[in-house]
Amino acid sequence: MEEDTDSRKINSSFLRDHNYATEADIISTVEFNHTGELLATGDKGGRVVIFQREQESKNQPHRRGEYNVYSTFQSHEPEFDYLKSLEIEEKINKIRWLPQQNAAYFLLSTNDKTVKLWKVSERGRRPEGYNLKDDDGRIRDPSTITMLRVPVLQPMDLMVEATPRRVFSNAHTYHINSISVNSDYETYMSADDLRINLWNLEITNRSFNIVDIKPANMEELTEVITAAEFHPNQCNTFVYSSSKGTIRLCDMRARSCVGTGCSNFKPEDPSNRSFFSEIISSISDVKFSHSGRYMMTRDYLTVKVWDLNMESRPLETYQVHDYLRSKLCSLYENDCIFDKFECVWNGSDSVIMTGSYNNFFRMFDRNTKRDVTLEASRENSKPRAILKPRKVCVGGKRRKDEISVDSLDFSKKILHSAWHPSENIIAVAATNNLYIFQDKVN
Repeated sequence: MEEDTDSRKINSSFLRDHNYATEADIISTVEFNHTGELLATGDKGGRVVIFQREQESKNQPHRRGEYNVYSTFQSHEPEFDYLKSLEIEEKINKIRWLPQQNAAYFLLSTNDKTVKLWKVSERGRRPEGYNLKDDDGRIRDPSTITMLRVPVLQPMDLMVEATPRRVFSNAHTYHINSISVNSDYETYMSADDLRINLWNLEITNRSFNIVDIKPANMEELTEVITAAEFHPNQCNTFVYSSSKGTIRLCDMRARSCVGTGCSNFKPEDPSNRSFFSEIISSISDVKFSHSGRYMMTRDYLTVKVWDLNMESRPLETYQVHDYLRSKLCSLYENDCIFDKFECVWNGSDSVIMTGSYNNFFRMFDRNTKRDVTLEASRENSKPRAILKPRKVCVGGKRRKDEISVDSLDFSKKILHSAWHPSENIIAVAATNNLYIFQDKVN
């Protein structure tokens, strides 16, 4: 996205007062459905909030693009594992939509241990005129029934219902960090720190282990799985990343458990080795491009784009916040160096977006090689307000519109974001606030 390109805020329907936000209100995942008409968020309180895009009307054409709350439901509850004496948080780690097949919508949501398949449907009519029960639902005395009635459907206020259709549990010893729906739409995978399992969407009591990196002796453990995703159109191909900065592209046709024989993509830069090298090289997110030709990885300081046919080095490397390289020691002390930032493609794979600190998020145009830093903040939260590019001053004299690197607020961070599958509409989660931006409209 060009340096002088502005984005416009169109809605902030999930805006809550930060001062009164609880831990449970913090947004932990954001995901558009395949059409972009729905946007789902999950939070640390185990809730899923679904927003629906307003339909365009002749009276208010500018309202097209606004997202309003469609449905809210409690997806997961806190649990306790008595065998291991461990509390299982209700926090929603990931949400993934299934393609719409009928009038209902289906999505997968997961916490640390359990994946659930939810059906979200509308109900605008209710049946009335039963023979064996009255309008209040009470059973009628059969001796009082003198004629046969045909029940009819009567209009009622629209209700949106969320019902759990499947619960996939008891398959992960460690915390689930990723779920991904396969392009065959019959299977999906769930990944935890050491294993990846393959599930059929219709079968809840059995899964197949396709990756297992757990060593025989846990003292020899050197890396964990950080993210995993299926290829967008090759149902046999998937990728997973590790805390060592390695990305492995695997083919399920090769063997049943693809622990070895994968294509290894690992950026090596021995010249920049330091105490923090292994920590900042850990991959926090990996995403295939929509075309399936490329994949993108996010580590602590950079975003890299890889060609699937070239393992030796990344095709493109973008510096997200290189000005923090001198701050790694303090970032290590306050644990910010372990933050896991996500990255997303736009619909045409020409622009990539990822988050940073101070509620900044970065966009990189792959064609023009230009980049821009924007801020999701309350000051910019008025509808249709123009977002101004922000710049960080590293040293020397600071200009009026720049912010010093020492003034950045590391408690404000953009970890989770999503891009509309076909339009320039983005959703950015900043702590407990959801911001939705779109391209400038003339």
